[in-house]
Formats: sequence, C-alpha cells, structure tokens
Amino acid sequence: MPPPDSELGRWFSEHVLPHEPMLRAWLRQRFERQVDIDDIVQEAYVRIVRARETSAFTAPKAFLFATARNLALDRLRRHEVSRTDFLGEIDTLNVLDECDGIPETVARNQELALLTEAIQSLPDRCRQILTLRKLYGLSHREIAERLGLSESTVANQITIGIEKCTDYFSEHGDDPTPDR
Repeated sequence: MPPPDSELGRWFSEHVLPHEPMLRAWLRQRFERQVDIDDIVQEAYVRIVRARETSAFTAPKAFLFATARNLALDRLRRHEVSRTDFLGEIDTLNVLDECDGIPETVARNQELALLTEAIQSLPDRCRQILTLRKLYGLSHREIAERLGLSESTVANQITIGIEKCTDYFSEHGDDPTPDR
C-alpha cells in the first residue's frame, strides 16, 4: 500500500479501502475453498496502485473487483481446478456491471429498430427534417436555412413526422410518444 500521507495514499484510503469488506465477502462467497483470499486482496491492491500510478480511472471499485476476480480465476486455472460450482448464479457475477441487463438492452434495441422503421417510412423531406431536428439537434431556423424552407414549413413537417411515427407505433403494437 502507498504511504497514507501521499496523494496516492489518500486516494487509496478514500476510494479503495472502503470496499475491502465487501470485496472479501464477495470473494469468500465465490472462491472460499479454492483460493487464499488474503493473497488475492493484497495482489489486487498492488495492481490497482500500479494502475493508478500510470493512469487515472473513474471506477476504482469496479477495477478492484474485476482485478480480484481475474486474479482468483487465474489462480484456479493455474492449479487446473476443473470444478465450476464456485461460479454460483450467473447473475451474481455481474456485480461490476453498471449497465442495463440483457432484457433492458433487448427491449431498447427493439424500440430503436421500430423507431428506425417508423422514420424510414416517412416521406423524404419529412424524414430529412425530423432527422436533422431529433438526431442532430438543429433548430427550426437552422434546418430552414440549410434546406431553403420557411420555419413554419419545418415546424409543420416535424409535427407531421411525429404524428406519422406515433401512428406507425400504434399499428405495430407499441405506443411510445417521441419527444417533441
């Protein structure tokens, strides 16, 4: 561990050490009989300090848990342990995963595909205007200038595009309301 009075030591004390009890419990739950938890924790500390010395990272807890998990799995591989009962439930291995789960990702991808279909079903000018507004964030004035149209035409086309997309969602069993 770094000296506590150094900047790295303060960072380590504030951002890494508070997670030690949780890390030890997590390791005990998954690897108690297979690895020496004290060795894994100490080696994880060494690696996180080395990594911090060369670059900053925003998720020290995630890095600590991932490092400890990888160290434990490496030790198991080295000792040719073939048992997999320590893995437990697959969901418990995602403690470091801060993103959405598979069902949420699939649902979001399906909604995105439906939105893409709805936008593609619009007439060319309407699709172009709606894309410039919603995807590129251009104002009505910027779109009007870019396409040589009046601002009222742009506003009307956006309204028409949103209504047609809403109708498309209704026809296909979903009814999300796009942001205006």
